Amino acid sequence: MGWVAILAMAASCAASAQYVGKVTEGKKEAPELRSVAVLEYTGDEGNPKASRLVPVAVLDGGALQDGSVYLARPEPMALIPEVEYELEQDGKPVGLFDIKNAGQQDGGWVGFGAWKPLPSAKPKPTAKDLAYVHLDDGDDAQSDEPVLHRKHPADAPAKNGSGSSDAGAPSEPGDPDRPVLRKKADSPDTGSSTTTAPGSGSGNGPVLHKSDSASSGDSTQASSDPDRPVMKKSKKSEPAPTASDEDTVAASDPDRPRLMRGKSTGDAIEVAPSLKGFPPDVQQVVAVSDARTRPPHPWLYSWSNLDDEAKMKSAMEDIARTALGLNPPAAKPAAKRTATTTTRKAAKPAPTAPVPLDNEQFRVFELAYGSGATLVLSAHTDGPLAQQKFVTLVAQPDLYGNALVLLKNVTDGAHLDQKPRMRLVDAVDALADNRGELLFELRGATQRQFALYRVLRGQAEKLFVTGGGVESND
Repeated sequence: MGWVAILAMAASCAASAQYVGKVTEGKKEAPELRSVAVLEYTGDEGNPKASRLVPVAVLDGGALQDGSVYLARPEPMALIPEVEYELEQDGKPVGLFDIKNAGQQDGGWVGFGAWKPLPSAKPKPTAKDLAYVHLDDGDDAQSDEPVLHRKHPADAPAKNGSGSSDAGAPSEPGDPDRPVLRKKADSPDTGSSTTTAPGSGSGNGPVLHKSDSASSGDSTQASSDPDRPVMKKSKKSEPAPTASDEDTVAASDPDRPRLMRGKSTGDAIEVAPSLKGFPPDVQQVVAVSDARTRPPHPWLYSWSNLDDEAKMKSAMEDIARTALGLNPPAAKPAAKRTATTTTRKAAKPAPTAPVPLDNEQFRVFELAYGSGATLVLSAHTDGPLAQQKFVTLVAQPDLYGNALVLLKNVTDGAHLDQKPRMRLVDAVDALADNRGELLFELRGATQRQFALYRVLRGQAEKLFVTGGGVESND
């Protein structure tokens, strides 16, 4: 019984110690909504001749969705008109792209619009501008807060109570010689009225006269000088418009049909599709549309020693040549001779120049603040497309300064549909976590896709691919 009483007392104390009010849960933050696309264009940057925007992925609630089909009604959400994308190169904004309309090309949705420059920042006020600004609360007597007013110059004209200049106001009592502007005085000839400013006295001040162009023929000067020539505009009678034969027939036959130019009742396309296919001079740039404004994150890696960059590039090129079969096979060691044979040492052959790589692209990224360098090299051999071989390498420097390959893609022109080539577009923060992913185009002979790769902990992991995906790494 004693334990029961003790437990009952403890329960009552605990109940009395609880908060009896209503506890409101904090509002959940809205899910991340971020769209990643690729703008393809020909011509100059900022003023392309033709362009189109290809959606890649949409981040909604922390999950990546295929941007070309996500919430399509009928166009996907990533290509709704008036959606604005920010164009980026190495993480730095280079322009804006506004979607005007969308359409289908080669079985996929693309958007069309216009490339706009970035909004320019407002210039900071100079010291001269600040000299004319002062705090003045005299005009706002009812408010205790000071208001910024622009300082009036010392020689500004006086203003009346309404704020406008009072040119016809009487002169100050202390300045009787101040001239006063008045209208022309009444005269029996013209019949015009006049208003004399009060305090003007006899009206000996200067007077402004308005020229009367309408009555130039019978003006005062003409009446004083009858022989003075007068310029007059001739009034020729224009022939009255005659009714055409068609109007005459239409008047006699009101039911006669007539051809007239009008406007189409269909929906007008604001921007017509201008880029089709894959021209050889097409360029690509990353486009990002985010519901939130985020600071830019540059992805370009800065080398502390430029010699390290040249060393890593040379090592990557050597690996690429080996993958493409361009490096000559290693020479076999010569057979050992007997001790009795006396021969001269053969001179070492001069090293041959390395075979150049066609369309080589080498870029280095810092995919997170404080992380190391991530190297990407792509190239191919020369010749017809069916005989070309393509290679793409992703590597990082190891502890000894050598290139550690994380991903290698090798294919040829005859097997692009089975194994497409990888073409680097750029680095982009697809997950909105302040870490960059590598965006590749997987281009085959008859189709293409886009893939996102995350480089982390010495591995290159495929994060997302559009349209189902094709394995592209060895």
